[in-house]
Amino acid sequence: MAQPATRPPRRAFDNAYLLLSGASLFWAGNVIASRIAVGDVSPMALTTLRWFGVLVILAVIARRSLARDWPVLKTRLVYVAVMGTLGFTAFNAFYYIAAHFTSAVNIGIIQGGIPALVFLIAFLLRATRPKAVQILGMLITLAGVGVVATKGDLAAVAGLSFNFGDLLMLGACLAYALYTVWLPDRPAVSGLSFFAGLAIAAFLSSLPLVAAEVAIGEFRWPTPVGWATVAYCAVFPSVLSQIFFVRGVELIGPGRAGVFVNLIPVFAAVLAVLVLGEPFHPFHAVALALVFGGILIAERARKH
Repeated sequence: MAQPATRPPRRAFDNAYLLLSGASLFWAGNVIASRIAVGDVSPMALTTLRWFGVLVILAVIARRSLARDWPVLKTRLVYVAVMGTLGFTAFNAFYYIAAHFTSAVNIGIIQGGIPALVFLIAFLLRATRPKAVQILGMLITLAGVGVVATKGDLAAVAGLSFNFGDLLMLGACLAYALYTVWLPDRPAVSGLSFFAGLAIAAFLSSLPLVAAEVAIGEFRWPTPVGWATVAYCAVFPSVLSQIFFVRGVELIGPGRAGVFVNLIPVFAAVLAVLVLGEPFHPFHAVALALVFGGILIAERARKH
């Protein structure tokens, strides 16, 4: 008697929601690591050393993949260089420097605008038209980010002032939004090989920044805590999160994937409670409900 046909098992790397949520969680961990690292490693030193660490890891796990895909990658070197500089180096450099000029409230609110920029840039460059329900979902997730950024106090918005740091943060958001929109144009190589190319570009493009940090006397060699931070940043928010995010964009596209970036400030708040011992407030629960609810609405819109 013939056995009924069965579906092949669904692999973890086919689950865009799990991948994109994981990427956001690791990036949120980078926020906590950056706070821990203050005074133990300078910002540009952290940026350069984390990408050097990534290259060491990739030399072990991606050597064969990169050698196999190099004939294709070398035809797209300009694209790879631009993407690695935008998504990896520029975003982090703008972010770290902005933190010296503006408040955490401002950074939280501005960073929450990345998905909106992704929608806007995808519309301008690719004529991608989001559905009204998708826009509604995005606005709800932004509301959740706003709750986290203002700690549930709407009066904090009235007291905001914008400065040079805010402009730098806008630059960071623009860099990452462009990176997200252009990801689907990546060369037809494995995700690991593509990420290796981006990591090389990120390391090379970070060298002038760390040289400038040395020149102005702001370079700080890592302490033991600093080295631990570098190690974390090299593995989780660099290697794993980027591979997860690239695969997630492949599966559901840049516009839908960009919405998951709004999970970062919420996850960061939760990690601050668990790792740094900060208190968990009711507004954290409200923000979680808004962000997850907005993502659910935006995702359900594609099915109707």
